[in-house]
Amino acid sequence: MKTCVTCGDELHPERAERYDYCTKPACRQANAEELPIVAIGVNKASDQFAILDERTREDAASGRFKKQPDATGSKARRAPRPSDRGSAEVRDLVPHSAVRPSRPRWSPSQERLALTYRAMGMNRDQIAGKLGVSSYLVSQILAQASARGRR
Repeated sequence: MKTCVTCGDELHPERAERYDYCTKPACRQANAEELPIVAIGVNKASDQFAILDERTREDAASGRFKKQPDATGSKARRAPRPSDRGSAEVRDLVPHSAVRPSRPRWSPSQERLALTYRAMGMNRDQIAGKLGVSSYLVSQILAQASARGRR
């Protein structure tokens, strides 16, 4: 039977397979060795932790834990050639249009309801409350309907 190296008590056979000290707090504190832990960045949300042993060192040195590109087309762009420079500058200087699409932001049924509520004598805020839209949108609906000749 194996005995504890610190206190001399007998060790359980299963414990003796891996350790040479018993499970008493004083013996554990005197003989236990700290293991170096390393954080491996897996993704932005959380890290993965591993015991830093020889195998982990080899894996890290070989680049196993290195971030791989997400997509094949995500590589950095190359600088434009001097002959292409003129057209690239023109593209960069032309602002993108901020014009909204020509279709209205409301449905025909909302327009009919807004006109009906206005005919009933409701004001913009009351109509907006009924339709569940802003009073500004109600004023746009009514203005456009009046401009088209729908009263």
